[in-house]
Amino acid sequence: MQHHIEGTVFPTLEVQLARGESVFTESGGMAWMTEGIEMTTSTRGGLMAGLGRALAGESLFMVTYACRANEGTVVFTPEAPGRILEYHLVSNQSLICQKDTFLCAEQSVEMKIHFNKRLGAGFFGGEGFILQQVTGPGTAFFAIPGDVHERTLAAGEKLLVDPGHIAMFEPTVDYKIEMVKGIKNVLFAGEGLFLATLTGPGKIWLETMPLTNLAAKIGKYLPTKGIKG
Repeated sequence: MQHHIEGTVFPTLEVQLARGESVFTESGGMAWMTEGIEMTTSTRGGLMAGLGRALAGESLFMVTYACRANEGTVVFTPEAPGRILEYHLVSNQSLICQKDTFLCAEQSVEMKIHFNKRLGAGFFGGEGFILQQVTGPGTAFFAIPGDVHERTLAAGEKLLVDPGHIAMFEPTVDYKIEMVKGIKNVLFAGEGLFLATLTGPGKIWLETMPLTNLAAKIGKYLPTKGIKG
């Protein structure tokens, strides 16, 4: 499998497949493809696996694109302006990511839901309770809104983050949600009621433009009443 990422703000991922090679993505993830590519839709792993992804806010169904010709091309595009990251996972290596971050992967890659053991992360962390776990071996691609800030936390090192800015992290990183301290901070800081605490060791990927923030900004400019003729 060959691939090429092109573009900056609105990137595309072009995957070139040889006969017999395939990739999978969520429903609606493909932008265009050449002849000779066979598309198959399934729950990938059975109904329970599909329901688990639905609980994580993702699609119940996954789509596999297999090359039946000598060669073929499938192109994927993110849902929002940002970056496309590729990651080569070795056997049993995993990444934990927020919903909508996974773009596509080789067939050998496994994707399933990842439950955060702390209930607070679910009830107050927005997207934090049920996350996705992507496990190798194989190459996976992730779509991250805005730009990406990569950081490696040392053992015991902590970073407080707005939950919406967390894109991915390694399983060794501890993740919990805590309420912002101080009544003035809660009422007037404009940063929300809760912060995520990430504790090392491990690598984290932070996104600079969460979709919820973008939607909130755009929403201010949308009309609230119908336009009269």
